[in-house]
Amino acid sequence: MIKMLRMFFSFCNKKRKRQFYLAIVLTIIMGICEASKLPAIWWLFKNIFEGTFSINTIWQSLLIMIIPLAISCICRYASTMLQCDGGYGSTCEKRIEIAEHLRYVPMGYFNANSLGYITSVTTNTMEQLSDIATRVVMLVTTGLINTVIVVLALFFFDWRIGLVALVGVIIYLAFNTIMKHLGKKFAPIKEKADLGILSNILDYVLGISEVKSYNLYGKYSKRMDDANEYGRKVYSKAELSMIPVATIQTYITRLIGAAMTIVAIILCIQGVNDLATTMTVIIGSYIIYASLDSMGTFSTLSKIIERCVQRANEILGIKTMKITGENHETKTTDIEFKNVSFSYDKKKIIDDVSLKIKGNSKVAFVGPSGSGKTTICHLMARFWDVQEGGVFLDGKNVKDYNIDSLMDNFTFVFQNVYLFNDTIANNLKMAKENATQEEVDNALKLACCDFVYDLPQGINTVIGEGGSTLSGGELQRLSIARAILKDSKIVILDEATANVDPENEEKLMNAIDALTKNKTVIMIAHRLKTVRDCDNIFVIDEGKVVQSGKHDELMKQEGIYKRFVLDRKDAVSWKI
Repeated sequence: MIKMLRMFFSFCNKKRKRQFYLAIVLTIIMGICEASKLPAIWWLFKNIFEGTFSINTIWQSLLIMIIPLAISCICRYASTMLQCDGGYGSTCEKRIEIAEHLRYVPMGYFNANSLGYITSVTTNTMEQLSDIATRVVMLVTTGLINTVIVVLALFFFDWRIGLVALVGVIIYLAFNTIMKHLGKKFAPIKEKADLGILSNILDYVLGISEVKSYNLYGKYSKRMDDANEYGRKVYSKAELSMIPVATIQTYITRLIGAAMTIVAIILCIQGVNDLATTMTVIIGSYIIYASLDSMGTFSTLSKIIERCVQRANEILGIKTMKITGENHETKTTDIEFKNVSFSYDKKKIIDDVSLKIKGNSKVAFVGPSGSGKTTICHLMARFWDVQEGGVFLDGKNVKDYNIDSLMDNFTFVFQNVYLFNDTIANNLKMAKENATQEEVDNALKLACCDFVYDLPQGINTVIGEGGSTLSGGELQRLSIARAILKDSKIVILDEATANVDPENEEKLMNAIDALTKNKTVIMIAHRLKTVRDCDNIFVIDEGKVVQSGKHDELMKQEGIYKRFVLDRKDAVSWKI
C-alpha cells in the first residue's frame, strides 16, 4: 500500500503532491475525530450503569461527539475536494505531458502497434487512473488511518482488546496482500487483452473502406470476436481466482468483531472490565470493521494504479531526440547532406547520401516507390536523426537547433492529409494562430478552396475527425492552404498534388509558384509537369542519389529519370 502511494505521488507534480499530502493530514484529523466517538460512548454508558444518568450526561456526550463530527465533516469535504482535484488533475496533466513528449520522439517509433499502445495508454489507462486513483487513495488512506487510530484508542481502554484488534488487522492485511499479488499476476495479461481488443477495433474501423470493398467482414469480425473472447476468458479467470480470497477477507472483518466481542464479554464476566468499557469496545469493533471494509474493497485496485503509472512512465521513458539546441534564426535556407546514412529497424534506407540544395531554389526528388525520397525530406526537419553523417541548414547541423526553432523553417504538405475534428478555420489557424480573416481567405483562394464557402457554415464548418466529411482533393487543397498560411522559408510538398484533379492542379501549382518566391521549395512527385521546371532534380534509388540535374540535362542521360519520363509519356498516349 505504501509502495502504491509513493509511486502515485512521485507520478504527480509538486502541486498535486501537496494536495495529496494535505488530504492525508486532514484524513488523520478525521481518524482522530472518528476515535473520539469512543470516549463519548464510554461516558454515556458509565453514567447509565452507575445510575448517574441525566440530561446533562446526554449533552456532555453529544458535545464530545458533535464538535469532532463537525470538524470531521469539514475535513472530509476539504480532503475529498483536494484528492479529486489532485487525481483528475494529475491524469489530465499527464496526458498533456505524454503528448508533449511524443512531439520529440523520432517518427520511426510510430507504427500501427505503437499507435495502438499509445492510444490504449492515453485513453483506457489514463481513464482507469483518473477514475480509480482518486477513490482508492482517498478511501484506502482513510480506512487505513481510521483503523490504526481506533486500534490505538482500544489499547487505551484495554490492552487485551487492542491486541485482539491488532492481530485481526494483521491477518486481514495478509489476505489483502495475497489479493494484490493476484491482481499483479493478472495485470499484464489483462493489459494484453485490452490492447488486443483496442487494436482490432481500431484496425477494423480505420480500414472499414477496405473491409467493405473486399468483403472482409467475416475475417475481421472473427479477429474482433477472438480478441473479445480472449478478453472474456482472461477477465473471468482473474475474477474467479480472486473470489475465494476476497470471500475470506470479507469474513475476517466479521471475525475480528466477533473475537473482540467475545473477549470483551469474558473480561467483563471475570470482573476485569466494567460494563461501560465492555460496551464501548464492542461498538469499537464495528468501527474497525467499517474502516477495514472500506480499505479492503478498494486496496486490491492499488495494483491497477501501479500498472497504470508504469505504463504512462514507459511512454514518458521513450528516448527523445535532443531538443535543447539554439534558437537560431536562419539567414539562408541552404541545405546540405554530408555522407548521410539512416537505417530504420536494421534496414538501411539512406546510404551515404551527399547533396546540396541552394536556398530560394525549387528542387524535386524523383525515384521508385520506397527509394528513400520521403525519408530524405524528413531528415531535413529532424523527423528522424541520422545515424551517420550530418544534415545542415544555413551551415548549422540541424541537431544543434532548438527543435521548435528548426520547425519554424519548414512547412510540410503530405500526401496523406490529416485534419482535426474542428472547424476549417481552426484547422488552418494551426499554422498561424493569430491569422486575420483576410489572410485565411487569401490562403483559401490561392489553394483553390472555393468549395469551403458553399459549406453550411463556411469556414466555421466542423469537418469531422480526419476530415472525413471532405473528399481527398478537398483535403489536399486545405492542407496546402494551411501551408500557405504558415509562410515558412522552406516548403516540402510530399506528393502534394496526388489527390488533386487535373483541372485544379495547374491553378494550384501556379498559386504555389507565386507564393513561394524567394523560398526553398522541395517536391516529391511522380508527375512530369510538377518537376520539369525545377532548378535541380535528384533521382533517388535504393537510398542513394544516382542522378541529379535539370530536366533537359537528365533527359540526355540514360538512366532512371529518362525511363521515368518516357514510361509516363507512353502511358498518356494509350487510348481505349
